[in-house]
Amino acid sequence: MLDRTIPHNLARKAVLYRMVMPGHTCPYGLKTKDLLQRSGYEVDDHHLTTREETDAFKAQHGVPTTPQVFIDGKRVGGYDDLRRFLGKPVADPKATTYRPVIVLFTLTALTAMAASHAVNGTPFTLRAAEWFIAFSMVVLAMMKLQNVESFATMFLNYDLLATRWVPYSYIYPYAEGLAGVLMVAGALNWLSVPVAMFIGTVGAVSVFKAVYIDKRELKCACVGGSSNVPLGFISLTENLMMIAMAVWMAAGSIGLIATHAM
Repeated sequence: MLDRTIPHNLARKAVLYRMVMPGHTCPYGLKTKDLLQRSGYEVDDHHLTTREETDAFKAQHGVPTTPQVFIDGKRVGGYDDLRRFLGKPVADPKATTYRPVIVLFTLTALTAMAASHAVNGTPFTLRAAEWFIAFSMVVLAMMKLQNVESFATMFLNYDLLATRWVPYSYIYPYAEGLAGVLMVAGALNWLSVPVAMFIGTVGAVSVFKAVYIDKRELKCACVGGSSNVPLGFISLTENLMMIAMAVWMAAGSIGLIATHAM
């Protein structure tokens, strides 16, 4: 196998200025240094140890922020600028993405399968499917409750009930979380089933109207008010999952199907 390590005396060199103060080390400075080293650069690492030293450096070079990278005597810029210089992608903070939802559903599915394996000796059980939906409801509620004000503001853009009764936008994540927890336990179906059925139905109708009838392009509040997940199929799926789980649990409660409900 060829040794692709760059000899020390031939290593490319970069000069890095970053904030390293007694009470604060700039995280972007650490990321920049790591990226340079992984890209084969020998880093001449200069620490800016006081606010005065940092301000003087920025004034001298006419830059608004640190860290700053210099290669071959020319200023490259900060972390994002370095990524562009190295031909690496730079994330757009405003770009829409389904990644948070994909990761969330993947982890809740794996957790449900793990729980099923621990209890039943196999991950492939009906209970695992039930837990997947219930776990997803709990985690989605948690994401919304990280900043309930932000969630409520985004939710009010499209939910039909919330636009008529604003307190519902604050109640929704708590109701979703409560229904999910009760469904995990298979307890108090008389409460969890109607709650999930109600919020799921209102949500599904609201999303369908906003996206497929009114053709509005909105951000989904399903994983919190600061997400860039587009409103559409994912949010509709969340609500349909709640409806399906409610119907399933209700059917089990009256003996139409065999479930693990208590």
